Amino acid sequence: MSYLSVSTWSLHRILGPLRLTVWDEAASTHLTREEDQPQILTLLELPKEAAARGYKAIEVCHFHFPSLNSEYFKQLRQSFEAAGVSFDTLLLDYGDITNVDEKRRSADLALIRTWIGIASECGAKQIRVVAGEASPADTAAIEMSADYLAELADYASTAGVRVVTENFKPLTSTGDSSLKLLERAGKQVGFITDFGNYHGEAKLEEIAATAPFSVSIHAKPTFDAAGYPDKEQLQSYLNRVQSVGFNGAYVLIYDGPGDMWEGLERIKTIVEPFILTAR
Repeated sequence: MSYLSVSTWSLHRILGPLRLTVWDEAASTHLTREEDQPQILTLLELPKEAAARGYKAIEVCHFHFPSLNSEYFKQLRQSFEAAGVSFDTLLLDYGDITNVDEKRRSADLALIRTWIGIASECGAKQIRVVAGEASPADTAAIEMSADYLAELADYASTAGVRVVTENFKPLTSTGDSSLKLLERAGKQVGFITDFGNYHGEAKLEEIAATAPFSVSIHAKPTFDAAGYPDKEQLQSYLNRVQSVGFNGAYVLIYDGPGDMWEGLERIKTIVEPFILTAR
């Protein structure tokens, strides 16, 4: 059944500081780089607010976690349950499992496993793992990524979490490379199709090719300078995913100017009729 979801990226100017994971080459370790953003709404308050605005689920970017202790994870899980909103996916925005530097690759894999544990504690159904920074034409990298994703999926399954990846970053920037990776990784690895991450003349075909394997669609339109979406273009993407039978979460993505909730509402008015049709 299709339903409406929202990514915390669409609200990143109101959820407080971004705590970005970075690699310190000199020390060969991960660090957190904080970027200031206004704190208008806390992550704990978001599920209730999202429910009031008609959203059934949320995807949470890892850099929006203000705390990494078990007590906070318990509180976050309870906030979702109290609001009746699903914590669909923890979006881990860092990691390169195709990096040629074995030390860094191993460190990234260890970090991913840590976040799988966090996803489990918070009650997230899935964790999105970046497939890799290698070229989409690099067959060996696709195979490496698929094998690691399959291993991570086995590991995550014991914690009740599913591993998914996305057409996000270079390795899965084409429909062809995305499909090759999914074929090798197997059905235990899911996918997210982001409308904004395929480019070129074959974009509609690429969206249609990966949508059937996707747990969610990132409904990311092109915006004008005032933050208004290209309605005709977005509808063409939505028609394509419906034509191949997609029936999952439609995650609204807004990163334009002005009030972010208002920007999301403009997308919502375009997407909602498609959700009603899919039901």
